[in-house]
Amino acid sequence: MNLKNIEIGSAEEFNVVIEIPAGAAPVKYEMNKEAGVLFVDRFVSTAMSYPANYGFIPNTLSEDGDPADVVVITPYPVAHGSMIKCRPLGVLRMEDESGIDAKIIAIPTKKVCAMYAEVEKIEDLPALQIQQIVHFFENYKKLEKGKWVKLSGIEDAKAAIKEVQDSIDRYK
Repeated sequence: MNLKNIEIGSAEEFNVVIEIPAGAAPVKYEMNKEAGVLFVDRFVSTAMSYPANYGFIPNTLSEDGDPADVVVITPYPVAHGSMIKCRPLGVLRMEDESGIDAKIIAIPTKKVCAMYAEVEKIEDLPALQIQQIVHFFENYKKLEKGKWVKLSGIEDAKAAIKEVQDSIDRYK
């Protein structure tokens, strides 16, 4: 897969490449952006499964030097390497041992998944679902030597759109 040929879309509706499906075993996969293949980055020491699909927006650049990270909430797990059109609901602000590491929280577009057609803001999702995502990111690195995470909160869709747009602009 040549990631450079994938259209981003816009900050309001963008393509996400899924690296890790929802419910996946604690294995951290990363896309090798040059080769266009998934590789195993590490086995996560904490016995936790991913609470949602996890991936990135191609042709973007976050503050941590990687493409924008996205947590994609769907009714079913999405396969490794799949691309899904999403819209943002919020952004999880966090920092880790490598620096600022924001996570966009998104759902599929209305055309892709009618189940979320009425969801317009992060508060429209079940509170438990958001708590599970927060809990996962607060704890998934706790047993890994030299790794840490500090969360500073969740912001709304407007902040998420700005984060995506800033990542698009940074890449250019």
